[in-house]
Amino acid sequence: MADKDTVYSAGNERRIPIFSLFKDARLVFKSDNLGREILSIALPSAMALTADPIASLVDTAFIGQIGPVELAAVGVAIALFNQISRIAIFPLVSVTTSFVAEEDTLSGACPQVEKNEWLEASPIIDAEMKELIPLEKGGNVQKSDLIGIDFNIVKFEHKKRHISSASSALLIGGIVGIIQAMFLISAAKPLLNFMGVTSDSLMLNHAHNYLTLRSLGAPAVLLSLTMQGIFRGFKDTKTPLYATLVGDVTNVALDPLFIFVFRFGVSGAAVAHVISQYLISLMLLWSLMEKVDLIPPSIKHLQFHRFLKNGFLLFVRVIAVTFCVTLAAALAARKGPTSMAAFQVCLQIWLAVSLLADGLAVAGQAILAGAFANKDYEKAEATASRVLQLGLVLGLALAFILGTGLHFGAKLFTKDVNVIHLIRIGIPFVAATQPLNALAFVFDGINFGASDFAYSAISLVVVAIVSIICLLVLSSVGGFTGIWIALSIYMGLRAIVGLLRIGTGSGPWKLIRS
Repeated sequence: MADKDTVYSAGNERRIPIFSLFKDARLVFKSDNLGREILSIALPSAMALTADPIASLVDTAFIGQIGPVELAAVGVAIALFNQISRIAIFPLVSVTTSFVAEEDTLSGACPQVEKNEWLEASPIIDAEMKELIPLEKGGNVQKSDLIGIDFNIVKFEHKKRHISSASSALLIGGIVGIIQAMFLISAAKPLLNFMGVTSDSLMLNHAHNYLTLRSLGAPAVLLSLTMQGIFRGFKDTKTPLYATLVGDVTNVALDPLFIFVFRFGVSGAAVAHVISQYLISLMLLWSLMEKVDLIPPSIKHLQFHRFLKNGFLLFVRVIAVTFCVTLAAALAARKGPTSMAAFQVCLQIWLAVSLLADGLAVAGQAILAGAFANKDYEKAEATASRVLQLGLVLGLALAFILGTGLHFGAKLFTKDVNVIHLIRIGIPFVAATQPLNALAFVFDGINFGASDFAYSAISLVVVAIVSIICLLVLSSVGGFTGIWIALSIYMGLRAIVGLLRIGTGSGPWKLIRS
């Protein structure tokens, strides 16, 4: 028996490293239970995640019709707002999804109680029914005495879930949103100066107006994203999708009205976006209140220490990630409006299509968090392999689509010949990095699902340091092209560090090996 166990252990260790990621690759498109579960979470999540960048692309297209200076100004403001929002909310959303998934799994998602089980165990009989039902000697209630009584109240009592992580996340998200709005409004000009929009720049007034107005929607943005994290933990990505689609359609409909009819220009685009974000937030809150009891029994149930500990690790991580992208935008802005306008278009496309892979990351995180909570390591391994394989296929498909189609679509964003020329220089990088982007995002999701927050933070700090050096050197040598070469290196390094952790079976992945 000992020899058999030894052989199994050795074979298991040979199976877990990097080659385990290709386990059952022939089943990548199989519509089994795992495949259907991944798809049911990933598809709506991907659509919701890409809806906002697509709305930003529509904003970009409308503003591009005004002029290249306005387009560049809004590009700087959007990059700044999105990166600061990411710093503020990404740690919270990531830990919220994992914590809610774990808590919901361990609580059994409030299963309905069968009538016979209720008869055997419910304390309500002792508290209330003794007065209504005749008792035999000894004070026992007979089941025959209860025939015909409607116990539908059991379903009512269990209708709402008691998930303390949801209450904690909403409270933190609301506070952080207000702080972000105050910070952006008060520090708009210094932040824009850091981004390369100096006091003598033609972009300053447009960028300042857009950023200030859009910052009014920061509380709604953070609350809506927090609630999306909660719904993801419940493996419900359809509700956020519906709310996001309604909000973004509203944004797209209001854009031409405010920009051209009312002649508000770039300020009109900002106002339209703020209105849409508050609409999304209200819709999600209404849906969440129907599912979850958001008022915890006491403050101690909020578990702030757990959020702060893991949230801080991801805060460090997102600072590193954000600084790389923000630095790239700042370097592009310092080269003038033409360079920044082209960079803005390429970046928005790069991020929008890459977020399709983030839907797989969300599915992996939610399923893995539940699997690790249940100690179902076989499902954890199968889920990690499947979402990574799907991510690679998706990345290759996106590379082909973008590489062949974007050359013809550049004119949708601007009529400026110089901007179009630079956009076409950036297109090969936008297309070629899609497989790397997909793998990097999916690796993030499955590491978060395993609650491997410390490794995620430390590894990305190292990646950021290397990438920042590459950005500074290559942008000075290669200009616009150098920036995109450095960003390609950055995404490649992110994929590599994710591969190292899972491929070597270290950290929480040791549990699978054992």
